[in-house]
Amino acid sequence: MPKASDLKRGMVVDINDEPYSVKEIEVRNPSSRGASTLYKVRFNHLKTKQKRDESLKGDDFLKEVDCERKLVQFSYQDGDSYTFMNLDDYEQFTINTSDIEDEIDYLVEGLEGIVAILLDGQIIAIELPAAVAMIIVDTAPGLKGASASARTKPARLATGLEVQVPEYIEPGELIKINTDSGKFMSRA
Repeated sequence: MPKASDLKRGMVVDINDEPYSVKEIEVRNPSSRGASTLYKVRFNHLKTKQKRDESLKGDDFLKEVDCERKLVQFSYQDGDSYTFMNLDDYEQFTINTSDIEDEIDYLVEGLEGIVAILLDGQIIAIELPAAVAMIIVDTAPGLKGASASARTKPARLATGLEVQVPEYIEPGELIKINTDSGKFMSRA
């Protein structure tokens, strides 16, 4: 049973005998002495997709739902559905765009290291790897003599995602993006 302080995005917990996945976690540290840290958590119901906001104390316990987790690879997009394939037995799982809208910008064909969360044999959510390598499609040309200083410029990636990159990065380069923060990490 995880505490509220142990929750991570993508975890599936039981609230009032219903399965909910953790979508967002906001940590609030009250300024008064002796006050406990509060966790404002947004949950999504796995079947009805209804949103639920809860404020929890760090030592509140939640019951984790027993879900199956499989390592999958992103195969392809077909209209409003995304298909993933288990690399062990080549089983395919399809999920709607609305269920993974926060993760779509990081999905490039052939991306491995994705964890599919299955409930009763159906894919309900995915967990992305910590970092994803993507190619820059469009950005201002690199500046000659640009240093690795804090100056950045916007860059558009193949999926349409825009990130801030250092000035010396050029179009066509492969870069690593942190999937939690959506920020540039390094060249790949």
